[in-house]
Amino acid sequence: MATHEVKVPQLSESVAEATLLQWKKKAGDMVAQDEILIEIETDKVVLEVPAPSAGVLSEILIQSGGLVVSDQVIAKIDSDAKAVPAAPAAAAPAPQVAAPAAVASSSVAMPSAAKILAEKNISADSVAGSGKDGRITKGDALAAGATPAPVAAPIAAPKPAAAPTVQVPMGDRPEERVPMSRLRSRIAQRLLESQATNAILTTFNEVNMAPVINMRNKYKDVFEKEHGAKLGFMSFFVKAAVHALKKYPILNASVDGNDIVYHGYFDIGIAVGSPRGLVVPILRDVDQMSLADIEKKISEYGAKARDGKLTLEDLTGGTFSISNGGIFGSMLSTPIINPPQAAILGIHATKDRAVVEGGQIVIRPMNYLALSYDHRIIDGREAVLGLVAMKEALEDPSRLLLEI
Repeated sequence: MATHEVKVPQLSESVAEATLLQWKKKAGDMVAQDEILIEIETDKVVLEVPAPSAGVLSEILIQSGGLVVSDQVIAKIDSDAKAVPAAPAAAAPAPQVAAPAAVASSSVAMPSAAKILAEKNISADSVAGSGKDGRITKGDALAAGATPAPVAAPIAAPKPAAAPTVQVPMGDRPEERVPMSRLRSRIAQRLLESQATNAILTTFNEVNMAPVINMRNKYKDVFEKEHGAKLGFMSFFVKAAVHALKKYPILNASVDGNDIVYHGYFDIGIAVGSPRGLVVPILRDVDQMSLADIEKKISEYGAKARDGKLTLEDLTGGTFSISNGGIFGSMLSTPIINPPQAAILGIHATKDRAVVEGGQIVIRPMNYLALSYDHRIIDGREAVLGLVAMKEALEDPSRLLLEI
């Protein structure tokens, strides 16, 4: 018998262990080579584990929700075997027996209630219905699940980590308790660490986005035709940030113990929302990138975040970050520094607002900028002047070309 081991991919040095998500195959199932068997969640990324060979998934050693480490064997594949029909048959009786019991019962259960009772292997005869004509409601079925402890315990036992606990304090008011994912737990840890270790202060300014909007409207079609990428606003914000970081290098620095580390390069983290939580992929050497390069890379990272395809390399490093709450409609916020960086720019929704120019009230598309910085190494002067430099670059984009 030719047996191939399915192993956990090599994790980074900073990741001690990871969590298995849901197996996509059962023991006894046929698998194709390179078919994804399971996903593994670390505190930074989600990794896919493909089948090393075609064959039968003969054994699953670690169940969904289990903790694993690098190179650990989690399953075995028999490349010589054929699919085993016995495995699916063994799992079938439970739902097949439970479902008829609810249907054939003298008590009539509503469809949603019948489904819940079938899943918990509870006969409708044993449940008192509170609905019209004695019908069993969803609330009755949920409440019944809390009563027979001997039945509920075996159901919950096989996957304690994967299945949420549903509690029904009264009537039809369920509560769902779900453990934090490893990524969400890590995000929480880093945010608390940032607020506990940094002297965070935020300075604000407003920017008239009309020059950028006019430039974008004028060139967006030819830009997309020339570069194969849409011209958005983020590339302008990124370029304006780098413009300011060059003028005030302390904004691009980081703290290491009692030392200030000045970085001679510009790696900008772009905060991206994903189904699993906030991630910050890195645009490297942004000062050497064109607007088209930036837009393409941001689009690529957005797609990878949605699909859970970001790698550890994508998320490692960074000297400065940008958070765009404007895409969700945020008017103003105070972004939290991403350690060990010393500053982060928050940008928001651009809205038409009344402003005063030359003694006259006029309508302009305004955006509020927020720069949070670590006051341990950055003084208010550098923070304010750095934000003003970003504002000036956005209100007069020609400064980016002239580097003034």
